[in-house]
Amino acid sequence: MGDFFKSRKFKVLIALFIMLIALMLRASWTGGLSPAIEQVAGAVVAPFQKLSSTISDGVSGFFRRYARADEVAQENEALRSEINELRAQLVNYEEYKHENEELRKYLDIEYKEEHPDFEMTPAAVVARDPDSRFYSFTIDKGSLDGVAPYDPVVCADGLVGRVKEVGLTYSKVITILDVEIDVGAYDARTRNIGIVNGSVALAADGRCIMNYLPRESGAAQGDLVVTSGGNLYPKGLVIGKIARLDNAPGNISLYAEIEPTADIRNLTDVMVITSFNGQKGGAPVE
Repeated sequence: MGDFFKSRKFKVLIALFIMLIALMLRASWTGGLSPAIEQVAGAVVAPFQKLSSTISDGVSGFFRRYARADEVAQENEALRSEINELRAQLVNYEEYKHENEELRKYLDIEYKEEHPDFEMTPAAVVARDPDSRFYSFTIDKGSLDGVAPYDPVVCADGLVGRVKEVGLTYSKVITILDVEIDVGAYDARTRNIGIVNGSVALAADGRCIMNYLPRESGAAQGDLVVTSGGNLYPKGLVIGKIARLDNAPGNISLYAEIEPTADIRNLTDVMVITSFNGQKGGAPVE
């Protein structure tokens, strides 16, 4: 290294460096360089500029690759989280599917033990009518499965409603909260008979109404109300419990607000009673 500082090359570089400094000082004093001098200065400076640009590009490329690698790592982590979530949902879906299948089997067995004359078809709720104030819904069974208009629809907790419209592979169901429905019913404790109807005023609270109870009825809050039977609804289906009693207009009878035992607004699975003793074809009388 010491020989280099004593060599002719080192002395030439020092001379060029001093000349470059002198030219820069002159340029700052006079306001510019002559064309010839600019060319000489450019020739001297160009290699240094090229080296600087190469170093700058390399550093920028390194940091871009580093930043991109960080972005890719974040994207991979997000994808892994999404995949894990989808796997968990798939597991839950399979569990729910199995539970629903078991529930339908249980319902079928339970109802048939109590009502051996029933022919039943299990169905899943696949859609709800967002414009219906009475919580009507669509099921995944239709005429190809033996479902027909006016067939009663039940769940584990009791009567849900009836089939209103039937397609080949689907059916629309109206609930006991609907004003279209009239169900013959009685108080299971007092045996007093009345008619259960839907009510616009009570539907928002998930309730229906039982009309025409005798004034001397001993019906009370908490009494169980069940179907009285006919050619539309079989006898003994649980409808709900009496939540409140009051005098009907004119004080000629009583009416009761009924809290359905079925969770009408959150049903996912139901059973359609496609046949029972006493059922008649055509449009039945409710």
